[in-house]
Amino acid sequence: MTGTELTECFDAAVRAYLAERPAATVIALGEGLGTGFWRLDNGRLNWLTVQPPEPAALRRMVLPDDARRHTVPCGPADHHWLDAVAEPRRGVVVVARGVRRRLAPSQVRDLVAACAGRFPGGLLLLDAPAWWTPALANCHPGIAAVRTLRPPGVRHRLPVVRALLPVVCEVRFTAGGSAAADPAARRTYCR
Repeated sequence: MTGTELTECFDAAVRAYLAERPAATVIALGEGLGTGFWRLDNGRLNWLTVQPPEPAALRRMVLPDDARRHTVPCGPADHHWLDAVAEPRRGVVVVARGVRRRLAPSQVRDLVAACAGRFPGGLLLLDAPAWWTPALANCHPGIAAVRTLRPPGVRHRLPVVRALLPVVCEVRFTAGGSAAADPAARRTYCR
C-alpha cells in the first residue's frame, strides 16, 4: 500500500465527515508542510496544524496562518492544542497520520481518551496495522465505533502480510446518544 493510497483514504474520511458538518475543525497532528487544507477546503472548515515549536515556526514562515488556517506550536502528546479548538460543537476531525509510530502506546491511548472526552461527536483518524485497531475500542468509554478503512489497491492473499499493512483507523466519539443510533458510525469510506 502506497502513501498516496493512504492519503486518499484519509481525505475520503475527512470529506465524508465534512459533508455531515461542513463548518468543522480539522486538526492535523504533525503534518509538516502538508497540503491537506487545500485538498479538503470546502470554504467553511477551520484547520489547525499541530507541530512542535521549531517546525511550527518554519511552517508559519513558508505557509503563513490566515483566517481559517492556524499552526499550533506544541507536540501531539502535549494536549494544550485541544484548547485551540474554538467551537468543538461544530465538529472536530483529528488527523493523526504517523502519530502512532512517533508516540508510545500509552501516549496514543491518552490522545484517544483526550479527544473522546473533549470532542463528543468528533472523529479521530490514524494509521496503524490492521491487528492494532480493535484495541482502540477499549481506550475510553466515549468511543462509539472503531472502523478499519482499507484503501483500494493491491490486496495480499497471505493473512500475515495483510495484517501488517497499514490501514486507516477511524475512531468515532459518542455524541451523547448510543453508537448504534448513529448511522454514520457504520459507514465505510474505503474498502
